[in-house]
Amino acid sequence: MTALAQRYAVRVMVLDAWDHVTVHVAPETTVAELKREALARARGVGPDHDDYQVKFRGALVTDERLTVTALGAGPNAALIVLPARRRPVK
Repeated sequence: MTALAQRYAVRVMVLDAWDHVTVHVAPETTVAELKREALARARGVGPDHDDYQVKFRGALVTDERLTVTALGAGPNAALIVLPARRRPVK
């Protein structure tokens, strides 16, 4: 099996941008890498990755060193990237 065949798509909702992005991951991709890729695609340059957190199946992912396989995120899984702190409304 080739490296490309081992990769699969997951859907990520980036709340700041109100945008869904599709990220192709390998089983050994970490949640932190997935978050960086999703933020780069939805927001472009600039966001500090530490200011965001990831949720999967409604629960906060506290250890972003986990791989997507260990997390249980299979093909077409849905994740959410959202700000870690609430922002005031102006």
